[in-house]
Amino acid sequence: MAFIFKMESLSASYGTNIVLEDVNFRVSEDDFIGVIGPNGGGKTTLLKIILGLIKPVSGEIIFNPDLSGSCAIGYLPQISTGDLSYPVSVTDVILSGMMIRKRIITRMSKEDRKKAAGIIEEMGLSGMGRSSLSELSGGQLQRVFLGRAIIGDPKLLLLDEPGNFVDSTFENDFYEKLKELNKRMAILMVSHDIGMISAHVRSYACVNRKLNYHPSSEISNEQLLAYGCPIQLITHGTVPHTVLKQHN
Repeated sequence: MAFIFKMESLSASYGTNIVLEDVNFRVSEDDFIGVIGPNGGGKTTLLKIILGLIKPVSGEIIFNPDLSGSCAIGYLPQISTGDLSYPVSVTDVILSGMMIRKRIITRMSKEDRKKAAGIIEEMGLSGMGRSSLSELSGGQLQRVFLGRAIIGDPKLLLLDEPGNFVDSTFENDFYEKLKELNKRMAILMVSHDIGMISAHVRSYACVNRKLNYHPSSEISNEQLLAYGCPIQLITHGTVPHTVLKQHN
C-alpha cells in the first residue's frame, strides 16, 4: 500500500520547548488512525506539521510525490460556535473548501456547485443547502464542515476532536460516514475519548512528546502506560463504567 507521508526522526518545538521528539511515523492510503495522548502531549502540533503550519526543527516529513497538490489534505478543525450567526449558507461553507485551488477573483462554476450539491446529499443534508449555520444542530454542523473538508477529494483527512460537536442523534451516522470515506482516503483522527473511537479506528498513535504507534484497534491500559499516555480507558461489560488511572 502506497504511503501518504512519512516522518523521519522529526522533532518540533515552540522556542526552546520541545513538543515532539524523534518521531518516526508513516501513514498509508487505507489507514484509519486514532491519535491519542494527554493534553499538551503534542497531538495538535502533529497535525500542524502535516498541514505545513509548523516546520520541524530537525528531521523531516516526506509526502508521496504522486499525491502532491493543494487539495491532497482535508482538514476538519475543532468547531467553535462563535461565528455561527454569520449569514452564510450550507452550500457556501462547503464550497469554501474549494477556494484553495481557486484564484481570489475566480467565481464558482456550475460544476463546482453541482459537486457541492452532491456532497450535501452524501452528508445527509438534503434540502438544507440554503440553510444558515445558526439553523443547524451540532451533528448537522459537523457534517457541513466535514463536507467542506472532503469536497477537494483529498487523499488524507485530518480530524481534530470531531466528537466534541456531534450530538447523540448524529453520532453513529457520523462515524459510519467516516468508515465509508476511509474507502477512498486515509483518516487521522485526534481524540481524547478512546471509548468513542475504538469501534472505528484500525490503529493508534499515542503522542506524548514521543510517538508510539500501536498497529491494532485494541489497546490495553498497560500499553497506554508503557507508551506514556496517561488517559482514561473505557472498559466494556454488563455494567457500563470507566476505569481511571491515577495521573501524576
